[in-house]
Amino acid sequence: MRTIEITSEEREKAFSTVKKPEVIEKQKLDVRYHVEDYEVRDRPRRFLEAFAAILKHTNYRFALEHFVRVSAKCSRCSVQCPVYQVTGDPKDIPCYRSELLLSIYRRHFTLAGSLQGRITGKGAINDAIIEEMAESFWNCTACRRCTLECPVGIDHALITHLGRFILSEIGIAPRALVVSTREQLEGKTGNTSAIPVPALVDTLEFLEEDMEEEKGVEIKFPLDREGAEFLFTPAVSDFLMEADTLMGIAAVFTATGGSWTISTNYYDAINYGLFYSDRILERVIRKLYSESVRLKTDSILIGECGHASRSAKYYVPVHCGGENAKPVYNIMEYTYRMLQEGKLKLDPGIITEVVTYHDPCNIARQGWIVDRPREIIKTFCKNFVEMSPNREENICCGGGGGTVSIDEIRPYRTTVGGKAKADQIRATGAKYLIAPCANCKKQLRELVEDQGIDCEVVGLHDLIYKVIVFDKAHKKVTSEKEG
Repeated sequence: MRTIEITSEEREKAFSTVKKPEVIEKQKLDVRYHVEDYEVRDRPRRFLEAFAAILKHTNYRFALEHFVRVSAKCSRCSVQCPVYQVTGDPKDIPCYRSELLLSIYRRHFTLAGSLQGRITGKGAINDAIIEEMAESFWNCTACRRCTLECPVGIDHALITHLGRFILSEIGIAPRALVVSTREQLEGKTGNTSAIPVPALVDTLEFLEEDMEEEKGVEIKFPLDREGAEFLFTPAVSDFLMEADTLMGIAAVFTATGGSWTISTNYYDAINYGLFYSDRILERVIRKLYSESVRLKTDSILIGECGHASRSAKYYVPVHCGGENAKPVYNIMEYTYRMLQEGKLKLDPGIITEVVTYHDPCNIARQGWIVDRPREIIKTFCKNFVEMSPNREENICCGGGGGTVSIDEIRPYRTTVGGKAKADQIRATGAKYLIAPCANCKKQLRELVEDQGIDCEVVGLHDLIYKVIVFDKAHKKVTSEKEG
């Protein structure tokens, strides 16, 4: 294998020849992430030790061996990157970012690179390269649109994730992510926002009273019920800020007679390990799965949260029993199935405004949940308008890859990372923007506010709650209990 080493200056010059996009608001904000306190001494050595350990105990080496052989550096990925399309900065081209890590792998972990390095003394990792990686890897929203364009199939988002993983092992990671997973794993309540159990119970009881008053139907949130079909675990933010989403989901279960429960021991599906650390990802997955085992549920059901759904769907089998692991579903899959079976009725005459739909990258990019939410929406929305592009080719909200949790970079997220999405939303003229993901909803609400777009960001089940129709049997049961 022939190995070619170039300096960071040569790399930047090579990528600067790429045709830059028409930038309307050409600006690159000075982004600095608040990271955990880390040891500055011997960072190159510690980075290589962490890299070597990860290569030894994972399968990343197989992917990297392939990528370093086929890497074309043609920059075709730049046309798909929403960040580069705004900044025009060569450092935001996905294959430029990938090359930062691939060059280290070639130099330090391949025979040819090691021999060449000993002869020439060039290409060794240093503090400047680590600093560049620490910034570059977190400018990416991990939306994976670049993979759609790469002619040789390089997964730049996977390389970015690996870079973040290595950096996190030596203490370089955004504090927002580190703190959230630490509280989730070590906190007594087992959730990222440290909502105590009494507050959870009080919130759900309040919502139950509110729903019964509004709908005239007794709608309950079952807690710690053993033997239910589903262990339901939403993003913990739903208990704080997404009450309409929770009420819509509870209403669907009540209308369809579904068997479900919420655990008071572990009630947060958020798994920010997906964004920066496989080690943390595995620990959160095992904790979630153990709660399903404790309550003897048949399946795990994740609420409207894209990254939580993806992490559970694809990593429960990896870490918790392989093919014999309990299945994982997203709530939209359940709602769609109930609609198809005729167990769910939605009134098409209530929502008359223009509605559009945002595809969360984590559940749409690989084609997992794409058409089902659209089929649900079309049953009760007469004025549904698609954004373009959509489905598997959707544009990221701008807060992907965990960046939405970093509040200090909101200006960057809404003027750079989310600008392409803002243009999409504005073009639809929609009154309601459906975003079935807790992270996407937070980012999009900040985006429409900062971009001055007159649009309300809601979850799919927020609108379902408005249009759901209960049969007479449900209302009769409630009336009899009141009597």
